[in-house]
Amino acid sequence: MNAAPKPAIYPFMPLRFTLRQLEYFVAVGEAGSIAKAAEQVNVSPPSISASIAQLEEEFGIQLFVRKHSHGLSLTAGGRILLKEASRLLSDADALHDIAADMAEKVRGPLGIGCLLTFAQIVLPALRRKFEDAYPDVRVRQFERHQGQLLEMLQRGEIDVALTYDLELSQDIAFEPLMRLPAYVMLPGGHRLALQASITPEELVDQPMVLLDLPYSREYFLSAFQKRGLKPNIAERTGDIAVMRSMVGNGFGYGIANMRPLNAMSPDGKPLVFVPLDSDLRPLTMGVAMPNTEHRTRTVGAFLEHCRSFVLEQGVFGTERVVK
Repeated sequence: MNAAPKPAIYPFMPLRFTLRQLEYFVAVGEAGSIAKAAEQVNVSPPSISASIAQLEEEFGIQLFVRKHSHGLSLTAGGRILLKEASRLLSDADALHDIAADMAEKVRGPLGIGCLLTFAQIVLPALRRKFEDAYPDVRVRQFERHQGQLLEMLQRGEIDVALTYDLELSQDIAFEPLMRLPAYVMLPGGHRLALQASITPEELVDQPMVLLDLPYSREYFLSAFQKRGLKPNIAERTGDIAVMRSMVGNGFGYGIANMRPLNAMSPDGKPLVFVPLDSDLRPLTMGVAMPNTEHRTRTVGAFLEHCRSFVLEQGVFGTERVVK
């Protein structure tokens, strides 16, 4: 009688790299710079450089091409390993989520994206209070425009995004927080500054400083297009702070949906904010996330924190719509 075959025994191969090293590698690959990656993961640039060198030695390939004037670029092999490293880190995060659910704790990593146009007003204070309440959560933040935020959500690069209800697809869930009507930003002393409201007809011949960001620009311009008007776009910028300074220095008016916390441009010039009287619908600021049945405790805690933050603090020039 023949003996039953013995099960195959595979030798245990200890890993000679860590998830932390992979995290640094992914951070550099996404940022294109060791200095920028160091800011994102809150470690020193030499530590990241050492981790990259160790990974290159372990894998036996070069991960980056170093360019003096343009930072770092991924090699062909580096691009392949970046994709796999991102997947591995995502799986590790999911393992953290499962463990946290079982332990009924709010902990682990949380990727937060925020729209460029209001990140400086909302994100720092909201994040500070959240991390104080949940010190076991490791937050990474990203400031991007709307199109980039939606892509990052769909690729699983971030867990949540503080943004507007602009061009959201069915695979994105949205929790509303605040309703934001549009207003006209004017330099101090402008002839329209004392009016209770301003119509697109009154602005059409005035020079405009357009906040030129994907989805946002189409939203602002639609205030004129709906009335058959064409605004006089004198300047364009993708930076809300630059727009405020240009308005403050008399280059034209601007249109936005969230007011700063004081009536001054970044360079100290007085600004005036007047409601826009138009058919333009108010935007709703809220939290966007993948539309899935399972929501981790950490994401749930962040949502509840956002609702409480708005109720307690609010933001200048907004109407709360917390459920």
